Amino acid sequence: MKTGAETLSGPRIPAFNERSLLGSLAAIREDRLAFLLAVARQTGDIGSFRVGPVPMLLLNSSELVHAALVEHANDFDKGFIMRRAFRPVLGEGLFSSEGELHRRQRKIMAPAFQPRHIVNYAQTMVEYSERAQQTWRDGATLDVSREMMAVTMSIVGNVLFQTDVLAETDELGGALSLSLAYINYILSSFFPLPLNWPTERNKQTRQALDLLNRRMQKMIDERRASGENGDDFLSILLRARDEDGARMSDQQIKDEALTLFVAGHETTAAALTWTWFLLAQHPDIYQRLQHEVDTVLQGRSPTYADLSQLPYTLQVLKESMRLYPPSIALIRVALRPVKLGPYHLRKGQTIMIVPYTIQRRPDYFPNPEQFDPDHFQAENEAGLPRFAYLPFGAGPRICIGNHFALMEGHLLLATLAQRVSFTLLPGQQIIPDTDKTITIRPKYGLHMQIKRRGRSI
Repeated sequence: MKTGAETLSGPRIPAFNERSLLGSLAAIREDRLAFLLAVARQTGDIGSFRVGPVPMLLLNSSELVHAALVEHANDFDKGFIMRRAFRPVLGEGLFSSEGELHRRQRKIMAPAFQPRHIVNYAQTMVEYSERAQQTWRDGATLDVSREMMAVTMSIVGNVLFQTDVLAETDELGGALSLSLAYINYILSSFFPLPLNWPTERNKQTRQALDLLNRRMQKMIDERRASGENGDDFLSILLRARDEDGARMSDQQIKDEALTLFVAGHETTAAALTWTWFLLAQHPDIYQRLQHEVDTVLQGRSPTYADLSQLPYTLQVLKESMRLYPPSIALIRVALRPVKLGPYHLRKGQTIMIVPYTIQRRPDYFPNPEQFDPDHFQAENEAGLPRFAYLPFGAGPRICIGNHFALMEGHLLLATLAQRVSFTLLPGQQIIPDTDKTITIRPKYGLHMQIKRRGRSI
């Protein structure tokens, strides 16, 4: 059954061909990314589809993204479903909060994320990546997805809290995975059971959240007791005051810290995992990357000052995030009637922006399915429409840690590419998974063989 999406006036929005009374629910559950790509290719710049009885609009042009996320940012919020999914885990942190609270918190926290400040964390990022690779035996087989998660979690633990969580990555990682799986359960269920119901899933989720909150509170208490005036993000949050001189409550600090902890390692780990996967499939690009790193670094660890001399390394990272963007989708709900381009939307209309689809438009990226870091060669990148590439979102809610994440990914890629080579083990099913996490990860992990490198120029 094919239905159109009527707007208040203006052109009719193309409708995706749906034959089920439940709309596209089955297709979404089977392969979310493939379905969304099919909608984009069939409907163009904007298309409607249904998830059960819920109508959705997919925006798939840079102009419409700009209209929704920038021009009319205040005409949308994240909506009830997103709040229901994320607030039990992230509370009222930057990702979940809305309106005046979000503006206040972002203003307080923004100075800590300026490039001039995050430069101070470059050495820590390199030290932890060097430490991690030193434990990898030549010829060993590793789940690279798991290893990237461990090293980025350790880095974030240090720069956020000045604590070494390397020994706790299994425990913390397990708690985070359960918490993120709960978010995806809520997002993919019409009638999710409340968290206080005594199901096994809810019991495990509550235990995971309790562990995370206890760790956050312990770090807050220890920092206050020490009287230290550190440069980590937790210290900054504890010192922060708004324009009226008010400090954040412990609960708000925990919410912000947990949000930063989750987002600060999850996205970079996913980006690096897919980067190694793509490099292993394209040895010519891998060789070009390693030649750049070897030539510039001459066997030493990279520094922040080296990054400007490693442009191709950054191109590789950006291209990986084009094909496998960390964020699955940006969802917004219209607070009032709003016009996006020529299209008039009703109050309550849900829109979805999917980097995975918009970053595969052939008019934005020639040969869009091809892994080609030259898409981000300086001249090519300068010619892109402004919102054709949005791995960190856009507008006033753009990821506050985008500079941090790019610097971290750039440094880790350079460090590890110089020390080891990854070879993809044959016979694996490498399937992008969006069911259990808020990022795109390989469903069954990514198993690769390690070959330690000597210095070669």
